[in-house]
Amino acid sequence: MDSSPKYAAVLFDCDGVLVDSERLTNTVLWEMLNELGWQISREECISRFVGKMLRDEADVIEKHTGVRIDAEWLSHFRERRNVALEASLEAIPGIAEAVRDLDAIYPGLLACASSADRPKIHLQLQKIGLFDVFDGRIFSGMELPHSKPAPDVYLAAAAALGVDPTETAVIEDSPTGVTAGVAAGAHVLGFCPDSPVHQRPEALEVVGAHEIFTAMDQLPGLLIR
Repeated sequence: MDSSPKYAAVLFDCDGVLVDSERLTNTVLWEMLNELGWQISREECISRFVGKMLRDEADVIEKHTGVRIDAEWLSHFRERRNVALEASLEAIPGIAEAVRDLDAIYPGLLACASSADRPKIHLQLQKIGLFDVFDGRIFSGMELPHSKPAPDVYLAAAAALGVDPTETAVIEDSPTGVTAGVAAGAHVLGFCPDSPVHQRPEALEVVGAHEIFTAMDQLPGLLIR
């Protein structure tokens, strides 16, 4: 692709943008919440928890189960989640081609900025064959004072790349993530495919997404002049 970059760098969320992980992760969460006594539906589990850090939802879980989730419970969740990801994780359709094309246009200027724990991010990027693109430019919100919807992880990624966050593009799929990107001052592109674990466009637009796209083959064209 022979084009020039439109932004100083491109910062990708991971879950739901690079990897089709939300269905697997939320199935594990749904099972474990039901084991705690919360007869939550799969649909409500998705709407409540997609795009959020589970440790930040302890009050909600305790309200519905009477159980305060702790580090041991979260560790057990991650173990079960990782087993599911290792067995069945797939890339978002078209993402590998889009990222490879963009890597040629933005050499050394693509980053992955996720709310997830670093081992999960690494596992997922390795599973879909894109770890080499982001190696050395992977940022976890769990390692910062505040995760999404705070802008910390995007500000950290921009700083590490040596670029002004207001000159970056952020690729997100959840209201929480869009809020973080907007708070960082970035130009936020909302990914909204027709999927039960992705948001409707209006849910991302209302929190400030600047553009909406529905398929990854559209993305390179949105990021070049």
